[in-house]
Amino acid sequence: MSVTNNGDSRKVLATVAHIVYDFTTKHPNARIIARGSTASRTRLYRMGITNHWNEINSDFKLFGRKNKIRQAFEIGKEYDTFLIQRR
Repeated sequence: MSVTNNGDSRKVLATVAHIVYDFTTKHPNARIIARGSTASRTRLYRMGITNHWNEINSDFKLFGRKNKIRQAFEIGKEYDTFLIQRR
């Protein structure tokens, strides 16, 4: 919940992405659930996914959840939770 405003959000998201790749390489059947601690952080995650969609989509199945309804991730849609699984 801490806000530092030090401009490192891209670095943090890149670190999380590397961890997801490493973890799913070792555990290819794992499913990872992700969401921000606030709606604005979840939006930041969605923006990061959108910016790297081609790379993510080639390696992972990605779903979004909104109002308890899960569906395949679509660019431009709002979600409160993401589910990630290796292809």
